Amino acid sequence: MINIRIKVKGLVMGVSLFHLFTFSPLAHAQSWTADNGNGTYTNPLFYDEFSDPDILRVGDDYYLAGTTMHTVPGLVILHSKDLVNWENISYCFDRFDFDDDAFSLKNHKEIYGQGVWAPAIRYANGQFYVFTNINGKGLQCYTSKDIRGPWKHHNMQGRIYDLSVLFDDDGKIYAIHGYGEVKCTELKPDMSGPIEETERTIIPEGSAVGEGHHMYKINGMYYLISTDYRPNGRTLCSRSKSIWGPYETITITADETFGYHAASLTQVPEGEQYRIGHDGTKFGIPEVDKDATACTNIHQGGIVEDQSGQWWALLMMDFHSIGRTVTLAPITWKDGWPMLGLEGNLGRAPRTWRKPDVRGNGGAAVRGYENTSFAPYDRSDDFEYSRTSVPSHPRTSDKSLKPIWQWNHNPDDTKWSLKNGRLRLQSMPAEQLMWARNTLTQRVIGPKSITTVELYAKGLNDGDVAGLGNINVPCSWIGIVKGGKVKGAKGGKDVYTLRCFEQATNDTIDVPLSLPNGKIWLRCNGDYDNDQAQYAYSTDGTTYHSLGRMMPLSYQLISFQGSRHALFAFNHKGQKGGYAEFDNFTVEEPMADRSGNIPYGKSFRIINLATGKPAIAMEHGLLYDTEAGTSSTSDAARLTRFRIIDKGQGQVILQCEDGRYVFCAGYGLAGDVRLTTDESKAEVFMWQDYLNHEFMLMSMRTHRYIGKSPTTGSPYSMDFTGADPARRNGAVFRWEE
Repeated sequence: MINIRIKVKGLVMGVSLFHLFTFSPLAHAQSWTADNGNGTYTNPLFYDEFSDPDILRVGDDYYLAGTTMHTVPGLVILHSKDLVNWENISYCFDRFDFDDDAFSLKNHKEIYGQGVWAPAIRYANGQFYVFTNINGKGLQCYTSKDIRGPWKHHNMQGRIYDLSVLFDDDGKIYAIHGYGEVKCTELKPDMSGPIEETERTIIPEGSAVGEGHHMYKINGMYYLISTDYRPNGRTLCSRSKSIWGPYETITITADETFGYHAASLTQVPEGEQYRIGHDGTKFGIPEVDKDATACTNIHQGGIVEDQSGQWWALLMMDFHSIGRTVTLAPITWKDGWPMLGLEGNLGRAPRTWRKPDVRGNGGAAVRGYENTSFAPYDRSDDFEYSRTSVPSHPRTSDKSLKPIWQWNHNPDDTKWSLKNGRLRLQSMPAEQLMWARNTLTQRVIGPKSITTVELYAKGLNDGDVAGLGNINVPCSWIGIVKGGKVKGAKGGKDVYTLRCFEQATNDTIDVPLSLPNGKIWLRCNGDYDNDQAQYAYSTDGTTYHSLGRMMPLSYQLISFQGSRHALFAFNHKGQKGGYAEFDNFTVEEPMADRSGNIPYGKSFRIINLATGKPAIAMEHGLLYDTEAGTSSTSDAARLTRFRIIDKGQGQVILQCEDGRYVFCAGYGLAGDVRLTTDESKAEVFMWQDYLNHEFMLMSMRTHRYIGKSPTTGSPYSMDFTGADPARRNGAVFRWEE
């Protein structure tokens, strides 16, 4: 049974988040970029979803293709000159071109969790190729001589999915596919299909090899990068002198989560399949084991060589309710294997590291990319057509949407428009949000963001519902429900109800409203690192009231997507509806500016997250932790206060307030972290920014991290390989000014 809780105007349910976000909307909100502006970058490359990345370099240009599942336009392609700053330049298609109601969300048919996934992008014979699977339709290929399109669609059919494609030196084209038992099939050069009789098993089951393949031929050797998730996420490399094998296999990275535990996965009732409109109380969003790696570790993706000869891996990781996002990791070749990470700490990867050295002739930086940092997308939208040279890509005409937007399934193009600087959605019959056609979506952005939109409800008809939602499983939304008119002297007064719906609890909160101008502001306050969000509304655009609880968010393997903002309009009475208009969609990111995250010029204490104790520079000469030094009058206080000396490009020296410097004496776990008065002996660290004043210190000499066991009582050492998922192994700190 649905719980309806009627709230009188002005009285709302839930604790307000507004005190956390007290600034005014900005015309040009700053967005997350991995580029730190000092020659380094910090993972993730994007703080929003980009699944199944495959990387390609052509000359000085890099291209990244990713999964788009059931949303359109589909098969996204990003472009970069430096592997750190990316712009959205293309989609392979505007809509699915199959005559099938499921692709258009018609007649109670859908393709949630299907559509296009795990693409392979290649360049050969003077043109670009993007291969992908479409569930029920088989292998697809899109070709173009220009990366920006137009793209030609080849339906190759055949049961080949989650594949890699290799254009070999002899002109043959191979598709590598399968989980556990890896197969290789030759493809026809005209992209009309696979040559079925060529399919052979190249790696047998029992070899601990997974899926998500990426095949390369490097110096005459065949290398296959793949991902296994049994029993835990790992990235593997198999190599052979022949495409047909035999292959030997090793793990090239494992357990690198950058200190993030797995997200809660939405659970469907045992023995049942997910159904749109399912009673949300039957869903489960269980607590997770914060110490477990699960599939949070970096996995599945491609590798690429830059102009200087350095190799890089672009892998995805399951990143809380945001979904899957992309990381950039250096590769160290060891005995002919492309190991992720740096010498001395292979298999792990720094969260913050030096940007790739992409140089032109004479060592000059690539033209147009000197000291340039930008985000892939312009998320805010006033739905006005304007031209700009910023590589965040505006809409290309007054009839098109910005590339950040995607439709939930194929839209009905006769039922939406950009009109007078607003987005107009005509209402069509639907039982609830997940069945609503012409729902316009974009990915949420972390770590925190505040999304606001203006809704004009004057055009709504009886039974129409319109607003701002979250397309996820379970879904939720806040919006206006039109309930006809109250008779009056001037033909009747519109009846509006503000409604907040949360599928996870099957709960509806109604607030009767008077909207003389038919306008309301709707907001979503998202804290995606902590998997939670809350809706709010305003009738004047200034004062916001929270509505509904702080909702738990999840990632899930039903639609295989993270949280997505949705602008929607539908008629819940099954009638032909009116229309809703949206304007001034804004996304603010309070944590995008990281310029103050490193405490330059400050005196600070270092608190170990595992012990909860401050580090102390002992007079005995060791770095330890203590209960002392918490008072400014304590004799030990000065020994718990530190500052950093900037050495450039994200590198720092750590100095105690008494003048001594931190260094490491010895090797491995036995290497004490000690104090010296000789600055020339000081250890140089790369500061690893973990946000919220949390950080790690990686030695530039050993590529290991400073840390202290929370259980043994030993002093600090410099032999930690990285953070554990819960950040309580003793290598992650918090600084307090």
